[in-house]
Amino acid sequence: MTLESQLNAEERKLLASLTTPRKIQDFLDGIAYEAEYFNRAPVRVLRERQGHCLDGALFAAAALRRIGHRPLVLDLTPEPLMDDDHVLAVFEQGGGYGAVAKSNFAGLRFREPVFRTLRELVMSYFEDYFNTRGRKTLRGYTRLLDLTKYDAAGWETEDAACDRIEKRLQSMKSIPVLTPEMIRVLTPVDARRMAAGLHGADEAGLFKPGIA
Repeated sequence: MTLESQLNAEERKLLASLTTPRKIQDFLDGIAYEAEYFNRAPVRVLRERQGHCLDGALFAAAALRRIGHRPLVLDLTPEPLMDDDHVLAVFEQGGGYGAVAKSNFAGLRFREPVFRTLRELVMSYFEDYFNTRGRKTLRGYTRLLDLTKYDAAGWETEDAACDRIEKRLQSMKSIPVLTPEMIRVLTPVDARRMAAGLHGADEAGLFKPGIA
């Protein structure tokens, strides 16, 4: 069953209006950040106008597919037990990589397609990837996952398929971006960046280090 087949006329019109990566990002920025731990397929994100980072990345991948991009995602991985991971929908344009993302943090969203490698793209998130204690927590990233592998499972319309994608991302090897020495000398996030990053954040959706 296709995504379009489950949409009404108004929803199909909205999806068709998302003709650029920036417009897809604007849609995600305009919906509520939902802290509930429940994975939503793109059809549910469009219909309910809410979602967390995985929901947003999968929706973005589905929307990017409709404008000619491959549906690709990768997972940014944090220091264990210190932060949430963060999923990006990645696209290529004009010889560069860019990303669309839903986040509770202002700095962890859209990236223009100006990065020549995936590592460059990933590292553009480093300074904005921090927890509520002001610790910079980005430690690695996965390789790209092509979501066409989950077409038969109906990932655009079936929530259960999104659970499978999440498990796959969690099982993928994380490519480290820092050495132990780099980690040792990291400095805390300053107050202005902290305030900017948390601007508009949903308190219920913030990772609390040290709290189960």
